[in-house]
Amino acid sequence: MDGARVLIAAGATAVCCFVCAFWVFRSSSSSSPASPKKHQSPSTNCCGCASCGCRDAKPANGEMAVGGENKKKAPEPDPPEAPSMMEQLVPEITTHALSYLDYTSLCRLSMTNSAMRRAANDDGAWKALYHKDFTVEQGTINPPNGWKAYYAATKAIINLNAEFYNIIREGSLPAMSRFWLNADYVKCIHATGEFCPGYNSVMESWGLLFNWGQDGGQGIGFQIRDVRVRVLGEMAWVNMKANVDVDPLVFHVTNVYELCNGRWYMVHHHSSLMAHPAPHNMFG
Repeated sequence: MDGARVLIAAGATAVCCFVCAFWVFRSSSSSSPASPKKHQSPSTNCCGCASCGCRDAKPANGEMAVGGENKKKAPEPDPPEAPSMMEQLVPEITTHALSYLDYTSLCRLSMTNSAMRRAANDDGAWKALYHKDFTVEQGTINPPNGWKAYYAATKAIINLNAEFYNIIREGSLPAMSRFWLNADYVKCIHATGEFCPGYNSVMESWGLLFNWGQDGGQGIGFQIRDVRVRVLGEMAWVNMKANVDVDPLVFHVTNVYELCNGRWYMVHHHSSLMAHPAPHNMFG
């Protein structure tokens, strides 16, 4: 009887020890942190498993995965560009440098970038270019649309005036009829002194001149110099000196143009023979 009690007590003690040991082992395993994995397959997800489908992980490239879609960071703004050499120059130096360029070069420069456009459209640069190419006689005027527009208008009149003498050289009456404004107030005074008022009279005089010209109908070649142009609104006039190619006689010429329907037309032509210079002491 005593031996049975001893065996029962020993078995109960062994069972209690086994239960306590199991409880301690379970508690320690659940509370301790998981050991880091030394080797992780590239195909596993953020938690190390291959099939959990985690969507709240942050990829290595800096993009945040939200709702299965990658949301990229906003790009950082580019640093401001350093000012160009032209922008760093004193305005007076810039104007002086641009004054060495011609009309075509300034127009091309204005199409490169915004800084060059501001510099190439400078009113002082176009005023200096006008005085270099044309005349300084108009240095005191203030063109209402700026010196660039005034330069362009002056150049257009100079080209138109050169076309007038090309028509005379070619002896083309149809071209001359299109060159003049068809109006009653137009006038033409030839070097012979003939006065022709009105469009029809002017065209008749040019027809006679071309028929009388060299080689039976050929025009007359003129050389022009000292061309001076003034543009004022819708009117422009040109003063110059002209002479026939083989003739030493020099004529004073005044041509007047009018802007009509966006086109310049001649409305007045006056040519007179230049007088010989008088002696210094005309009473001596």
